[in-house]
Amino acid sequence: MRSSPPGPKGEPLFGSSRRYARDPFRFLSACERAYGDVVQFDLGPLDTYLLTDPADVERVLVSAADRYRKPDFQDDALGDLLGKGLLLSEGQTWRKQRELANPAFSPSRVTGFADDIVSHNDDLLADWADGAEVNVERDMTEVTLAVIVDLMLGTDLNDRRVRTIRKALRPLGARFEPDPIRFAAPQWLPMPGDSEYRSAVETMEAVIDGIVAERRGTHGDPETDEGPDDLLSILLRAQDRGEQSDTQIRDEVMTMLLAGHDTTALTLTYAWYLLSQHPEAKRRVHEEIDDVLGGDRPTMADVRRLDYVERVIDEAMRLYPPVYTMFREPKEPVELGGYQIPEDAAVMLSQWAMHRSERHWDRPDAFDPDRWTRKTDRPRFTYFPFGGGPRHCIGKHLAKLEAKLILARTAQQYRLEYLGDGELDLLPSLTMHPRNGMPMRIHER
Repeated sequence: MRSSPPGPKGEPLFGSSRRYARDPFRFLSACERAYGDVVQFDLGPLDTYLLTDPADVERVLVSAADRYRKPDFQDDALGDLLGKGLLLSEGQTWRKQRELANPAFSPSRVTGFADDIVSHNDDLLADWADGAEVNVERDMTEVTLAVIVDLMLGTDLNDRRVRTIRKALRPLGARFEPDPIRFAAPQWLPMPGDSEYRSAVETMEAVIDGIVAERRGTHGDPETDEGPDDLLSILLRAQDRGEQSDTQIRDEVMTMLLAGHDTTALTLTYAWYLLSQHPEAKRRVHEEIDDVLGGDRPTMADVRRLDYVERVIDEAMRLYPPVYTMFREPKEPVELGGYQIPEDAAVMLSQWAMHRSERHWDRPDAFDPDRWTRKTDRPRFTYFPFGGGPRHCIGKHLAKLEAKLILARTAQQYRLEYLGDGELDLLPSLTMHPRNGMPMRIHER
């Protein structure tokens, strides 16, 4: 077995956290290119190992997944936000909650969502006007929020709730932007932004309390388990049987409300940006939509024929993965890439670094939707926007369906023109956002 993995030399106390915080995307790509399959560096006191070999990523997420857990260092602020919802729970709690949630995301149920998704998108487009300037990130957030609240929580968002959630999202996201001082400081030390974060969590909890209160009494029979098949109804019936606490329901609804819309909204936001920068790809999208839909409202049958639209979405998630990095923690010492990784170390799996690796992709920084039609022996985990293994994203199929339908329905009626200058300035948080939103001018076709 070899000695410690190579990696960038850090500073006293801060390690590599200041370089990481300045531009995590550049830092991760540089580490992937320079140091090989396992890269070691410190984020403050956190001993971190970046894996850049897809075989090691597969081992952590799939074949040896039971030897890893979600990391303890995420349990503070993220635990305050999401609690023991599906994203963070472990062991028997996670297995029970995942099994309970599965019917809400079953393929047979998801395939029935097409008309509802299109209807929510039409509500958005009804407020658009030829020549108007819009923040596409904001609008994609609103439509995907409406979809997840309707299909998974069984209610709708009035204008007041939309404004309340949108106001809370900024301080929630800011709390997870990389900060070298926060990396180095003990978790108990008060930091700037903490009070705003706690206030935003309380705001979101008040929204959730209102949604849950509205649904009580409409969720069906707990004894026969008959009733609506949205996730919140399933959870409320389980609570009537004594299987869910108020806290667990809060955690699952918070997780669904935030994680259930954000990645889809960002995928669409980056897809619009890429299409606006590549006129030939935009032309092909419009051509395919006109050919498949013929001016009609898209249906589930049409989704299967929107091949180029799907490739655009896949390529957007490759170049701009909304979840740009994820962590696991070994429960015991493990061997990865010929190195001994200690128990409780932070194992980093970076979609950004892997999706743009010159070792695995031809012209990795180029937007090329047709790359998905070319045969390749590229390993599976060079691309993993939804994670992988037993803890892969439960909403993967819903997210892909949403993205295809929203892109197709919107592009059926509009062309979008990006109004920003130069390269996108990316904002790292729990997910990757455009720092200045996505200003676009919309043109009727």
